Amino acid sequence: MTLLKMTTRGRHYTIFRSVEVRNLDHIVKDAEVHMGDLCRLLASYTKATAKLRDKADNLVARLFDFSNTETAEIQGGLKTLADDLAMVQDYRQAEIERLETKVVAPLNAYGAIIKSIKANMKRWNADLNRELKELQKLENIRLRNPADRQTISQAQVNARKASSNAQHSMKTMEESILDFQEQKLHDVKKIFLEFIRVEMLFHAKALEVYSRTHHNLEAMNPGSHHQHGMQLFNERSLNTSPGHADVSHFPSSPLAFPTDQSIRRHYQ
Repeated sequence: MTLLKMTTRGRHYTIFRSVEVRNLDHIVKDAEVHMGDLCRLLASYTKATAKLRDKADNLVARLFDFSNTETAEIQGGLKTLADDLAMVQDYRQAEIERLETKVVAPLNAYGAIIKSIKANMKRWNADLNRELKELQKLENIRLRNPADRQTISQAQVNARKASSNAQHSMKTMEESILDFQEQKLHDVKKIFLEFIRVEMLFHAKALEVYSRTHHNLEAMNPGSHHQHGMQLFNERSLNTSPGHADVSHFPSSPLAFPTDQSIRRHYQ
């Protein structure tokens, strides 16, 4: 290749390649933004689900407390309701743990993956910049000292070596980014399939329990114990001193739901 062809080809090739590098860089930057946003949102979603589980646990404790103040049939119905709600929270706990391991963790891993790719791209770009620098140096020597064959020859060797390294780096960059893009799309599909499976399974289990709960509540007949309820009311009225309301059944703080009564189960 003649000196003129080499420098002219080099200028055109580096312009074309800089466009391609920017396109590859955009792929990585877009992935960094969107995968990061998805990770933060789904982590927040999982955290909110955990807060909902905690609120439901408090509700279970209150239902047990409330049931102890009622007649036998109402007491049994409320305790059954509390047991069913506790069971749903066991399923919700399993939902939370699966979201953390099957959805949030794989998304979070992309932070380190993208960081590694960006470090490699920085190294590859250094090779591309070195090639451009050597080509510019060769052209400057040719313009300043066209008769200095020895210096020009050495500059040509350096430029060819830099071009060879740059071409290798460019090829490696293209293959790495395209592999990354393909793997990312595969992982996104897998992650959201897991997300949907986890949510479907939780809601299916919850619907099964709530259907039974609804049937049990419908079967509960508070009216059949009207007389018993009035008797209980009268007894409490007699035990309450005049001018003072009996607030013993409205504790100032929720009763802690005994952990040894928890039936935390992990669904498969």
